[in-house]
Amino acid sequence: MRAGSPAGRPPHTAVVTGQGAAFPPAIGQRAAWDGYFASHYGHDRKIERIFLGCGVRARHAAVDPRADDVSGWTTGARMRRYVAESAPLGRDAVARALADAGLAAADVGLFVVASCTGYATPGLDIVIAGELGMPAHVRRLLVGHMGCYAAIPALGAAADFVRARGSPAVVLCAELTSLHLQPPSAEPDLGQVVTHALFGDAAAAVVVEPDGAAGLEVLDTAAMTDAGSAGLMTWEVTDHGFRMGLSPKVPDVLATHVDDAVAGLLAPFGLAAGDVAGWAIHPGGPRIVDVVAERLGLRPSQTAATRDVLARRGNCSSATTLLVLDRLRRDQPPGAAGHVVAMAFGPGLTLCAALLRAR
Repeated sequence: MRAGSPAGRPPHTAVVTGQGAAFPPAIGQRAAWDGYFASHYGHDRKIERIFLGCGVRARHAAVDPRADDVSGWTTGARMRRYVAESAPLGRDAVARALADAGLAAADVGLFVVASCTGYATPGLDIVIAGELGMPAHVRRLLVGHMGCYAAIPALGAAADFVRARGSPAVVLCAELTSLHLQPPSAEPDLGQVVTHALFGDAAAAVVVEPDGAAGLEVLDTAAMTDAGSAGLMTWEVTDHGFRMGLSPKVPDVLATHVDDAVAGLLAPFGLAAGDVAGWAIHPGGPRIVDVVAERLGLRPSQTAATRDVLARRGNCSSATTLLVLDRLRRDQPPGAAGHVVAMAFGPGLTLCAALLRAR
């Protein structure tokens, strides 16, 4: 323990000091519908309204369906494309985060990679660490198949390492949802329609340093899982990529838990929702954002960053919460203080949240 540290307090603080992101080419929502999904769904007007009314104006796609229809590809072919596309995106996101923090890759003690849209060995953790020049002894942690909330446990693991070891960590969330376009079916699954309308591709990274003078200190993380609702959101490996199951009941179930989850995160620090300055809410869809805002009594300005990321990037699975957090961080005036809650939702049905403090 450091001299002067109160008994029971970790010897180091864990502070997010740098963030970075990288994206494949963008595609407008109307262009995606007119150029591919209209014919994919038989020019169904009801589906068109759902597709164009999901709060997304544009998103990024490593695989543009107008040029490269992967809906009939095998899972093996999709995984090979995942490796080719995700490695350079992830490398660029991590390099930008390191540059933002003013840190060298050789200084990284732990490299955490989260992804639910592709698998390979050697994985992104090995490939990117080598390409950027992280040390041979860097510790690596791969978080797979947790879905949209994976950034929170990944950040928690990185923060725990930083506090205990006094060495920097990097978290990368890299997701290529465009690879999992599903084949057309005789009776369209509205859950699949929403999935195809919402999701986009991105890589986002954060640097966590011990005792950083400026940034967002990670105070704690929390999780709550409603195992009885596990079937409402699924991510199934099939012969034609990964298929998402998404029930319209998801927002209603989240509504029953978000109050308790947030209260449990804040109470040990003597805080309530009204004391939080910034909210990095995962934009799982417009209804989810609406429900969270209603239950927590948030003003429109407090969900503006979330809705903006949804409109410009779509739902990028695990990377999205980090994109919203980056938006909040960059919008803060220099030296601004206050608490921030990052929150994401995914299979389980699981809600994960992190409490951070600007410094």
